[in-house]
Order: sequence, then structure tokens, then C-alpha cells
Amino acid sequence: MHKVKLKIAFLTPEYPHPEVNHAAGLGTSIGNLTKALAEQGHSIYVFVYGQKQDLEFKEDGIHFYLIEDKSGFAKWFQYRKHIQRSIQNVIFKENIDVLEVPDWTGISALMKFSVPVIMRFHGSDRYFCYLENRKQKLKNKLFELLAVKAAVAYIAPTAFAGQLSKQLFKISDNKPIATIHYGLQLDNFENDKPKLFKSNTILYIGTIVRKKGVLELPGIFKRVKQEVPNAKLILIGSDAPDILTESPSTWELLKQDFQEEDLKDVQYLGKVPYTEVQTYIKNAHVCVFPTFAETLGMVTIEAMALQKPVVNSNIGWAQELMEDGKSGYLIHPTAHKDYADKIVLLLKDENLCLQIGKAAKQFVEERFDIKKQAYKNIEFYKTVLK
Repeated sequence: MHKVKLKIAFLTPEYPHPEVNHAAGLGTSIGNLTKALAEQGHSIYVFVYGQKQDLEFKEDGIHFYLIEDKSGFAKWFQYRKHIQRSIQNVIFKENIDVLEVPDWTGISALMKFSVPVIMRFHGSDRYFCYLENRKQKLKNKLFELLAVKAAVAYIAPTAFAGQLSKQLFKISDNKPIATIHYGLQLDNFENDKPKLFKSNTILYIGTIVRKKGVLELPGIFKRVKQEVPNAKLILIGSDAPDILTESPSTWELLKQDFQEEDLKDVQYLGKVPYTEVQTYIKNAHVCVFPTFAETLGMVTIEAMALQKPVVNSNIGWAQELMEDGKSGYLIHPTAHKDYADKIVLLLKDENLCLQIGKAAKQFVEERFDIKKQAYKNIEFYKTVLK
């Protein structure tokens, strides 16, 4: 029988901490999980690569190891080996039980460790290329394949992401894949005044990038404005280059697609500190996420936890996030009229908004409580360690 309290290491490119360069959905999900695991008495070690400098510190019971980015000859190999040595030294020193790695671009390819490696399917490049119907770079394809094969088991945030990843990487039936949703610290997502919001305000939060469906918003918003002329659209998130047109700014592309009259009621705020995001969600009338490619979508469940009615994509993974028509709406991003109709329905019916918001919060409490999800993670780790 393995010891009750585990020592767990995580390798990640991002984490929600002021000392760390960057944090998006992947980092937020790992941050929520590691904090919950530490609170349950497990020893947690977080290795964040691609950082400005090497830094080691401990906070809230979590040991952090920031690994400075390196450049130079054969970085694809040399930097991986540098990360491996950094982690392996701590594995030996601290007697760590298990290491969890992300799938994205196969960072753990060519690395060898003395403990079992579990991979979490946050969303590989191959996964996103498949959903977006575009060709994957050969380098990413090779590294991800090597990294996936080296793992002994896998965790997926949705059954859809797990099954598709299994199919794309031809994972053997002998290697277990557990579906364990991302989770939220629900105490941090309280909205005690759901009736207070800025009327007719539609909110999108996420990277301004094609795969998130932002280029569908002009067509959707145009139809909303025809029914609700004073509707406003707010967008929050980092701008990104467009992979299809090679434009350096998706926001510039997006602006061109809005009708001139509609654009006057569109506000792009850029990247907003995570600590301020909740205020924007609470102020919104409706939240929209017309994305084409996710493994789960952290900000969707955050909005639901704050009792906001959400109009979401209906593709694969999204069907595990809510019950269509009860705790939110699921519509394909390209169905502009249907998508707009749901937004309009909500903008015109405050009682419906409150009803769906209440059901959304309940759905999140039942399925995305980080305390429950952390426990499921530990039980899965233990099956791997037997």
C-alpha cells in the first residue's frame, strides 16, 4: 500500500503567479489543482520552464522552481536535457513519487525520469490542428508523439479530449486515460448580487485568435444589434497572430469584419489582470464563447460559477460543460443566426438569465469543485503507483 500523502511534481509552461511570465487556461487549471492538493496535505513541486531567470521559492505550501529559458545550438535537445536535469535533481533530493507533464508541443520528449510520468491532455498541437483542420508542423508532431509514448498514463479534462487524443496518438488500451475535469476553488467565485449587471452587455474573454471563434463575432453581433440596438460587446484577452492569413494581429482582422455602426459599440480591452476578470464577468449581461478548439474552457466554467448565462460552442468537449437549454446554451459558432437568437433571448428576459445563471452555478458545484477533483487526481495517481 502506497503512503497516503504523495509528493507530486508538475512541469508546466505557465502558472498564475507574479513571478511567472505568463498564465492562461492551462496555467489556471494547474494553479487551482496544485493549491487544492497542497491544502489536502500533499507535497507539491511546480517546475515552470521558459522563464526570465532561475528562481526557487516556496509559497502556500508549494515549492516553485522557475527554469530560465535558454538559447543556442540545438536548443530543442539541449534545453530539454537542462529541464530534465533540474527536475531529476529535485526528484532524488525530495523523494518525489510522480511527475505530471503537459502534452503541448511535447516538452517532455527525450526526457527520462526515475518516477512514473503522467501526461495531462490540456490540448496538444495535434489535437488543435485536427479540430481546426490544419496541417501540423513535423517538429511538433514528432516531439508530441515521443512525449505521449513516454507517459505511463493520462488525464483528460473531458472525455471528448481523452478519446480524441487516444485516437490521434494511437494510445494503447493498456495505458489508462482518466477523465478528470478541471476545477474551481468555489469559495473564490461568489456572486451575491446576480441581479446587478450592465444591461445588454455581451462579454467575450479569451485569446483573440481564430480557433477561439472570435472571427464569428462580427456576424453574430450584427444580428444581435438588429434586435437589440443598444447592445454592447466587450472583448478581453491577448491579441495573437492569425495562422491562416499570417496577419500579426487577429484583432486588426476582426475590426475589419465588423460593420462600421456596430464597431462603435465594440470595446477591446486587451489583456486584463486575472484579479479584475471577475468584475467584468459579474457586470456582463451574457457571456459568449464561440470557440472551435478547447479541451474544456476554464473561463466558461468561471462565468457559470458566477451565475452568468453563457452561450457556448456546441462542439465535442462543450457538451460536458452544461446542459443545453438549462444551465446554458450550446450553439455551433458558424450558426450566426441561431447563436444571435440565444443572446437576444437572454438580453430580453432578465428572469431567464437569473434562472440559467442559478442552474449554471449548481452544475459547476456538482462537477467542477476543485476539492472533489483533487481527490480524484490522487486516487488516479495511486493506481499508477501500485
